[in-house]
Amino acid sequence: MRCRWNRTWSSSSTRAEQAGADQKIRLFSDTWERASDCPPPHLPPQVIPHMRVRGIWLASALPHDAPATERHPAMAVVYTIGYEGTDIDRFVQTLQHVGVEVLADVRAVTVSRKKGFTKNGLRERLNAAGIAYLHFPELGDPKPGREAAREGRIADFRRIYGEHLGRAEAQSELVSLGKVVDGRSTCLMCFERDPKVCHRTIVAKALAERGAAIFDLFGDEPGRYVRHASKLPNGNPRQGPSAAE
Repeated sequence: MRCRWNRTWSSSSTRAEQAGADQKIRLFSDTWERASDCPPPHLPPQVIPHMRVRGIWLASALPHDAPATERHPAMAVVYTIGYEGTDIDRFVQTLQHVGVEVLADVRAVTVSRKKGFTKNGLRERLNAAGIAYLHFPELGDPKPGREAAREGRIADFRRIYGEHLGRAEAQSELVSLGKVVDGRSTCLMCFERDPKVCHRTIVAKALAERGAAIFDLFGDEPGRYVRHASKLPNGNPRQGPSAAE
């Protein structure tokens, strides 16, 4: 099968750091327009390794003789966000201001009565804003866990989800998600505004055990991440069209 590709290049380095670009980690994703198992064409020989994660090829490219410190960049950050209490416009602006490149949807059910947050519509809106969308259904909270959370039985909710996360299928997706977090600025998404009562925090903590830092976002006031940019993990948000307003 022949493949058609859209290639988008992204750098993990700041402009100042790009002076030594041959020693910096560069990331790219190839999003295919047709289902195929073939790898991205014309991969540079220094790309090591490449892998497919739910429709996106990720790769870290650097010289094979780069120093060991260059092969292990600073700790990855996993952002989390809920869309309760916000709308799709402010939600997307928040992600843009922070510089999120990939939204990882960890909902079990991706249909929402809230406009703009059903899977297909959300993906289209995010892609239009330059943000990739990935769904990790095996990391979603099963129905008994969702019911326990709604009823305020938090201990039961955490126990149920902990057991669910221990399943082989969930662990496999957790590994895939970890690779995405290592390579791109990634935000976990579910519904609840408060991360303390959402299973995305349990997922984030599992990633933290593998070496990621956690940073919770709130999508009701995007401008806070422009006003307090110095408090962000990268200290350098990507300002969207309304960032200065």
